[in-house]
Amino acid sequence: MDASAAILTTFGLACLLVSWVLLLITSWKEDYAWGLCATLLPPFAYLVALFRLDKAGQAVLTALLGLILIALA
Repeated sequence: MDASAAILTTFGLACLLVSWVLLLITSWKEDYAWGLCATLLPPFAYLVALFRLDKAGQAVLTALLGLILIALA
């Protein structure tokens, strides 16, 4: 793996981690049950975001950026 691929992968994973934390914050503010499920089942946080896209839109865009960076690597 060359240096540019490693950098893109690292930044992509960092974007995904930040988006997951943002989704956790959004889900805990929304409801206790949503927050608990999103904490115990991390992919569930993105399902919550699809239902509450008005509040979690920024986190979804951050996750898409992370996925694009990983795909480019």
